[in-house]
Amino acid sequence: MFATASINDAIEYYNLFQSVQSEKLSADQDFQPLNIACVFSPPAQGDPDVQQIQEDLPQEKEDNEVEPEKKKAALKAIVDDYNTRYGSNHSISEFDLYYQDVQKRIKDQQWPNTDQPHAQKIDLTIVVDMLLTGFDSKYLNTLYVDKNLKYHGLIQAFSRTNRVLNSTKPYGNILDFRQQQDAVDSAIALFSGEDAGPKAREIWLVDKAPVVIEKLKDAVQKLDVFMKSQGLESVPEAVPNLKGDEARAAFINHFKEVQRLKTQLDQYTDLSKDNVTTIEQILPKENLLGFRGAYLETAQRLKAQQDKGKHSDTAVSPEVDELDFEFVLFASAVIDYDYIIGLIARFTAQAPGKQKLSREQLVGLIQADAKFMDEGQEIAAYIATLKAGEALSETSIRDGYERFKADKQFKELAQVAIRHGLESTALEAFVSSILQRMIFDGEQLSDLMAPLGLGWKTRTQKELALMEELIPLLRKRAHGRDISGLNAYEQ
Repeated sequence: MFATASINDAIEYYNLFQSVQSEKLSADQDFQPLNIACVFSPPAQGDPDVQQIQEDLPQEKEDNEVEPEKKKAALKAIVDDYNTRYGSNHSISEFDLYYQDVQKRIKDQQWPNTDQPHAQKIDLTIVVDMLLTGFDSKYLNTLYVDKNLKYHGLIQAFSRTNRVLNSTKPYGNILDFRQQQDAVDSAIALFSGEDAGPKAREIWLVDKAPVVIEKLKDAVQKLDVFMKSQGLESVPEAVPNLKGDEARAAFINHFKEVQRLKTQLDQYTDLSKDNVTTIEQILPKENLLGFRGAYLETAQRLKAQQDKGKHSDTAVSPEVDELDFEFVLFASAVIDYDYIIGLIARFTAQAPGKQKLSREQLVGLIQADAKFMDEGQEIAAYIATLKAGEALSETSIRDGYERFKADKQFKELAQVAIRHGLESTALEAFVSSILQRMIFDGEQLSDLMAPLGLGWKTRTQKELALMEELIPLLRKRAHGRDISGLNAYEQ
């Protein structure tokens, strides 16, 4: 969000963004422009709804009294741009509908691009008074400030970015272009109470980057000491050699702290070159990705034990039972499915031996991201079938991967069918029906087992054995969506 001092400033900034992005697009056809929206209330001109809105918008109310027709025309042009970009049909005569739609698209950042395309979201919203109060989106992470703020107005505006989402957003970023440190200190003192003293800043503001870098250094050293205490080198390749669940759980906790601090440092926008160099020396990127991959592989194994213990009488060690894996720490907002497909396309387009990103680095990137935990091995196996220099398009790579995955899944189900004496086509139809409706139907399971001609007791045992194999496959193919009725077989 970009907070400006007046409606005229908001209009000028909006037009500047439009101009600059147009120039960049003309110079580089691969340039990806930001989706930029702008919101300010129109001149009331007797409209009771707008008058009511402006009761809490003093700056906008005052601005709209000067050259109202000019501001109205500018807002109309902004809304027209918005309609063109998103295929909507808003007008300033029904301003509230436009305002609600902007809020919705900001909040749509919660959905991955595969579910809600990036083209339908908003990257940056230019505002004056609106949205600085009374608006809450946990996915809003940065506020640019080009207006003077003080006391409760400052606290409220800054708090727009501080709705903690999860461990990947431990705090919000404020970029203040008005050098308002004194105003920040005064607001913190006022809202912390008279007796808060110097501790107030520690409560409200995060540590400076050098402090967090030192904490990262300490966490990496503790991880090194732990690995050596297990008779192993402190390298990613050594993690699979850890003996026992207690040691694996300790690794999870040690590296999770390393990743938490690295995630925090990734939020800083003011890292110096020396800071970046120091971070790389403490934790080289190659090591970070390697340890992330080892973490996810180990965590998957321990999480399966943890889940099994919750749904059965299987004994689980206390160390494993108490683990909180915080997978969200290991999911990059930048590295999504579309990004990976683009990297694969560039990999195939480069001549053998001249790739900027090797096959191994590409696979490592996938295996180090939690979003690909269920599908990472399949993507890696597909990459292994591709050749550098083939110059495949993104469309052909997507289609090829879908065929590769469908063939792998068909063979996977065929093996399950053989093990349980079922017709593979019948089992495929059974699984497809579940995933299509996202409902597990016990009667369909009985129909599937009917050709075996078993008595009820034997059939029940066979059904349980089959479902023990099918549940992980169904969960994987459901991609996190809930399958109604499946929990009955997980008890």
